[in-house]
Amino acid sequence: MRSIRAILGDRETIVVARSASIADAARLMSAHHIGALPVLDDDRLVGIFTERDVLTRIVAAGRSPDTTLVGDVMSTELIVADINDSYEVCLGRMQQAHVRHVLALQDGRLAGIVSLRDVMAADVDEKAEELTLLNAYVHYIPANMQVRTDRP
Repeated sequence: MRSIRAILGDRETIVVARSASIADAARLMSAHHIGALPVLDDDRLVGIFTERDVLTRIVAAGRSPDTTLVGDVMSTELIVADINDSYEVCLGRMQQAHVRHVLALQDGRLAGIVSLRDVMAADVDEKAEELTLLNAYVHYIPANMQVRTDRP
């Protein structure tokens, strides 16, 4: 079973400071094609800022993205998983909390962020491997039972 560490690989974790403006955070998310940013206060994880936060807490609320700070609208109830947990544990937490991102921790410190897309890709890969093995098993014919075609 693939771990969160394997899903994250060596990719860089893009983060934002709680003192950044929403406009800056949105530009960062857009530039990196990501839907959520872990929020740091110095090196301490304090929240997560997502596309949904932009929609519900900025646009729908009529707040200015230029003057509103990430720390004022970020989510502080964090859904986390250990970097050594399996992707299935991570998926379970996402389903239970109704979120699309889980923060991965290693020794209590931020190690990365995993999206629902990441977890589903890992699941599809694992299921494809299982199907390949099952097909090989179902279609396997032991050597002593094979029909010989080299006889006259």
